[in-house]
Amino acid sequence: MEGIDELSKIDVNHYMDVTIQYGTEYGLKIMGALLIFFIGRAIAKRLQMLITKALHHHKVEKTLVELSSSSLYYGLMAVILLASMSQLGIETTSFMAILGAAGLAIGLALKDTLSNIGSAVVILVFRPFKVGDFINAGGAEGTVDKISLFTTTISPVDNRLIIVPNSAITSGNITNFSSKPIRRVDHAVGIGYGDDIKKAKDVMYDVIAKSAHTISDPEPLVAVSELGDSSVNFTVRAWVKSEDYWTAYFEMIEEIKLALDEAGISIPFPQMDVHMDRTTEVNSEKVS
Repeated sequence: MEGIDELSKIDVNHYMDVTIQYGTEYGLKIMGALLIFFIGRAIAKRLQMLITKALHHHKVEKTLVELSSSSLYYGLMAVILLASMSQLGIETTSFMAILGAAGLAIGLALKDTLSNIGSAVVILVFRPFKVGDFINAGGAEGTVDKISLFTTTISPVDNRLIIVPNSAITSGNITNFSSKPIRRVDHAVGIGYGDDIKKAKDVMYDVIAKSAHTISDPEPLVAVSELGDSSVNFTVRAWVKSEDYWTAYFEMIEEIKLALDEAGISIPFPQMDVHMDRTTEVNSEKVS
């Protein structure tokens, strides 16, 4: 019985030693992994806040700020998780291979979506336009209401909303009508061949000079551009502030028409003269 008791004591002591050994070893690893995770997360959040403040200080677009700060945070958290797992003795090489394969598969499946995100970064970094600009891009023309990670919202002059994928915008030409402080208003005006050309020019120059929206520098232009089939055609050009473009455009053409009418200068419309050939009728009378 004493021998059995001694063996039992040896087994208990052995298991206690093994438990203490493994508990100490893995306990330290677990504590190290937890410290790496929590301290790393705190550092990642701090860096995210610093990047956000720095980008806001330099007046970077809000969408780009959110994208940059979020990408930084989740990228750091991925590294921190791998470091924590490595501290626990877990082989991370296989995880990295799995994550790489999963990332490739997700990238192929979401290539159009990722293309829109990449295009959003291009738009926000290079700034070909901003919210409030009047643009023509991606098959839509109007005022930019919103730029998001996937789409750009454009409002045409009739107050609709057109949602355009960012990739469609960056893959084609972008015309920004608001990027310059002034724009040129162009009109084509025709008068009759029997009217006084010099008088017509003076009338149209006078309309431009009296307009509340036109500016004198650059100088306006009224010049004969074509001798058409039924009219002498003028090119009328005047410069206005970009925000006054459409108001000036419609007012100017109306004022030109009224001024030409008042001056007795005609604006002809296309005409066609029809000549009847009576040869067939004469020949038939001779035969009879």
